[in-house]
Amino acid sequence: MAQDGNGQCYPLAWGIVDSENEDAWSWFLTQLKEIIGDTDELALISDRVPSIKKAISTVFEKAHHGACAWHVAQNIKNKFKCADIMGSYWSAVNAYRCEDFTGYMIEISNRYPRVAEYLENEVGFEKWSRCHYPRLRYNITTTNMVESLNSMLVNARDFPYVALIDVIQEKMSKWWNDRRIVAMAITTPLTPSRESKLRPRFAQSNGRHTSQLNPITYHVKGGELEGVVDIFNKTCTCKEFDIDKLPCVHAVAAAHHAQVSVYSLVSLYYTKEYYLLAYGETIYPVGSQSQWDVPNEEKKRGRPKTSRFPSVGEFRKRKNRCGKCGAYGHYKKKCNSQTGSTEGNPPTNVPI
Repeated sequence: MAQDGNGQCYPLAWGIVDSENEDAWSWFLTQLKEIIGDTDELALISDRVPSIKKAISTVFEKAHHGACAWHVAQNIKNKFKCADIMGSYWSAVNAYRCEDFTGYMIEISNRYPRVAEYLENEVGFEKWSRCHYPRLRYNITTTNMVESLNSMLVNARDFPYVALIDVIQEKMSKWWNDRRIVAMAITTPLTPSRESKLRPRFAQSNGRHTSQLNPITYHVKGGELEGVVDIFNKTCTCKEFDIDKLPCVHAVAAAHHAQVSVYSLVSLYYTKEYYLLAYGETIYPVGSQSQWDVPNEEKKRGRPKTSRFPSVGEFRKRKNRCGKCGAYGHYKKKCNSQTGSTEGNPPTNVPI
């Protein structure tokens, strides 16, 4: 799963496997590598399941593996019972500057030293912190997009494989077509989400005092934080410009002073042209099954799993089943039913 220039889910590849294990992840990631390659600029974000971690380190030797900040938060709450520290944690996650990050970590350390030690030594700052991440992570700190896609397919998971693939294909075909229509109708240089984020900074830059330090560097004062902007390398000491690849308020002020178009400083991935290219292809149906070349399949014993494994720190509620009436949602002691049954066996009048 990737993200397009408008901040939306952009599935890169799909795979159907018998279970989530190291072999399955290694196979899937190997196929993915054939599509996207492996470079030192590549960032891969996932939960901290051991099978995923090992498969990524084996297949993608150059890419950097980051941790989903939401799953790390769940681990903290379950392991240390300190939900009240989550405000400082999320501020540390989203901090652009290391100075701000350090301040939030001091808050955490003063109240929960073991949590601070866990975040630094067991997880690693470079895995979950925006300002310490060594690659381009943009605004992605969690795997929420993947979870949203899982929710979309929660019912289809029970379908036979062919029917499941049909559901995925139909959904992706609709996404590609709908988003292509949106892209063709855009009248601004950037995608709608990035345009709406950049536009307010034009007004916010008014009144800022800007001075030129050299042909490409500008010092911008005013507001809560001043910034030194390099319009050639597209950086700013506030770090927002560096990480988001969208001009911060200091960069906008510097561009106006230098009489340079603000839009020339924006990442190409946020432009209308790139957005349209992302959805330029059409996703067609796979065709009749009579035309498929299906290899022989060795059926495994046991009932196939219909849901994914929960990640570390992620728990699912189990429905309580009454030992008296066999119904779900309550215990035997609180059962109001007059129908009795043998322990562990549902009565004959209850559908199962």
